[in-house]
Amino acid sequence: MRDYEWSTRLMLNGSLAKLGTVTDVVDQVTGRGSFEVGLRDQDMDYRWRFSGDRQDMSLEVNLVKTGNSVRENPTELRFLLPVDARFSHVSLVNRIRNLTYITAEREGPRETYPLEDQHAVRVVGPRGENAVTVLYGGRDEHIATELMLEGVAPTLLHQLGARLASFFPDCAIDVQQVPNANAVTLGIRTSSDTGFLRPIHCGFGITQILPIIVATLSVSKGSLMLIENPEVHLHPAGQALMGQLLADAAHAGIQTIVETHSDHVLNGIRRSVKSERILADEVAIHFFRQRSQDAAQVLSPTLDSSGNIDVWPEGFFDQFDKDMDYFVGWGK
Repeated sequence: MRDYEWSTRLMLNGSLAKLGTVTDVVDQVTGRGSFEVGLRDQDMDYRWRFSGDRQDMSLEVNLVKTGNSVRENPTELRFLLPVDARFSHVSLVNRIRNLTYITAEREGPRETYPLEDQHAVRVVGPRGENAVTVLYGGRDEHIATELMLEGVAPTLLHQLGARLASFFPDCAIDVQQVPNANAVTLGIRTSSDTGFLRPIHCGFGITQILPIIVATLSVSKGSLMLIENPEVHLHPAGQALMGQLLADAAHAGIQTIVETHSDHVLNGIRRSVKSERILADEVAIHFFRQRSQDAAQVLSPTLDSSGNIDVWPEGFFDQFDKDMDYFVGWGK
C-alpha cells in the first residue's frame, strides 16, 4: 500500500515484505480464492475483499468498506481507500506512510553504513538497514518526554546510549561520517577501559536491538510499529528489559505490535503493568493455536493490574513449568 499509492490492486511484493504470489497468501486448506482483511482505526472500521489468479503477484480489490460506505470493484483508490473520501482517512493514511516494520532477520555488524538525507529516510527499515542513518541524522534531536531517562541529555544519541547501557553494562556508541563519502561508521564500546571498536568485535545482540531502540525513540506519537522477535540474540534479562521498553513505547502513544516467542519479553511487559509503567487495558495478548478445522484458534488472555494473566492455554509459554515438573517427578 505504501509503495504503490495509487494502485487499485494490493501488491504482494514491496520494500517491506515479499510475499510471493496469490498462491502463497490464500488459504490452501479450504481452497478459497478470496479473503477479507479488516481493521479499526480510532472510530472507523475498514474492510477489504481481495481475490486473484493463483500465479499473480498482486490481488484485485473486490470490495472496500469504510464505515457505512461499501464500494464494490472500485476503479480509483489511493492507499486502497476511496479517493473522494480521502480526508476522512487521514489518520490511517499517515499510519501507513510512517509505518515502522522490523523483521526478525535484521542486519548484523557492518564496516560502514549508508548515509542518506535525514528528511528522506525517517524509518529504520525492515532489516534495520537505515537505523544508523536515522540515528546520525537525528542524533541531536530531542526525543519524546514520556520516553526520556532521567539524568540523561534529552537527545536521541544520548538517550539511545543510556538505553543500550541498560541492556549491556558500560556500552556506549559513537557515529561518525566518513570524510568525503555518503557513509557513516558505528563505533561501540563495551567497557569504560577501552576505546570504540568496530561492531564486528562486539556482541551481536547490540546491532540486533539497535534498530528497535532507534525506532522506539525516534518515531512520533500515534505512529505504528510492528516488530518481529525483539528477543533475538538477547540473554533472558535483556529480553525482559526489551518487554519493558516496548511497554514504555506503547504507554507513550506509539501503537506497538510485537510477535514474540519469549516468555521473558512477556514477563517484562507484565512487570511494567504491575509497576504502573503501563496500564493493563493498554496491553492486548493474542495466542495463535494450531487451526481447528477451517480456522486458526486465537485466544486472548487478559492482564489485571498486578500483571497476572487470567488464562494459560496449553502451549502458551508453559514449557518452563513443564520442565520443572519433570525434574521434580511430577510430569513427563
